[in-house]
Amino acid sequence: MMKIETLGDEASLYTPCRYGNARLLFRGPRRPLDGRYIAFVGGTETYGRFISTPFPSLVEERLGVTCVNFGCINASVDAFLNEPVILNACRQSELTVVEITGAQNLSNRFFTVHPRRNDRFLRASTIMRALYPDIDFTEFCFTRHMLTSLCETDPERFAILREELQIAWSARTRQFLAEIGPRTILLWFADHLPSDTPADLHSDRATSDPLFVTRKMIDGLRPLVRGVVMVQPTARALARRGEGLILPPHLSAAAATMLGVGAHDEAATALTGALQSSIAA
Repeated sequence: MMKIETLGDEASLYTPCRYGNARLLFRGPRRPLDGRYIAFVGGTETYGRFISTPFPSLVEERLGVTCVNFGCINASVDAFLNEPVILNACRQSELTVVEITGAQNLSNRFFTVHPRRNDRFLRASTIMRALYPDIDFTEFCFTRHMLTSLCETDPERFAILREELQIAWSARTRQFLAEIGPRTILLWFADHLPSDTPADLHSDRATSDPLFVTRKMIDGLRPLVRGVVMVQPTARALARRGEGLILPPHLSAAAATMLGVGAHDEAATALTGALQSSIAA
């Protein structure tokens, strides 16, 4: 669980809250679910780590419609599929915006992640151990660290694992979209646009999510949603990604990986237009 103590010094910045009996904590303040609202589901960027006013809040200001932030730090769709309260809230929403997150934090045939803190590696399966008999998996706590090490060990074997992650991502995302219904907008929000090939872990595109997600994988989901919004922040926004953040000084390295305040403003602009059109349709 993303407990308040897990956030440490950051907790007071986000006023974490809970909806119903959901085990996940979300960014506050808590929003009402008994009227008209737009739900936002996603990972760290949707949550708005280090951002005083993340894009769901900016959209609320611009549209004049309540926007509920169900983003969770490092979450994949696994976290939300395990939360009936959130699934039902998305079904009851006017629209749901789903941030496309990476494929590295999903349980699959090769390894299991924590059901709520999805970036935490729990255990390797017998299939994984057979593929990597030379690896001691007790050394790993986080998925990205493990995957980087496995890629460095043998890129050819890693390609087998990466394909499994992509298959799991497509299946689990389709399942999630089927659960919440078709009133959904997918959001790609990254410093690069999706490619026809997955980023290598040592490439520039691997420094940010959505890891291993290709254009073809996204196109396969289009029949299940109302639309896909692609947001690649401008060079100007990315150049200012460290400005205007709210964070304790010792977390500056972690903050450097985030897209920044300007990027959130651009995402809100793109989404506001798409949501206005979808609501009017």
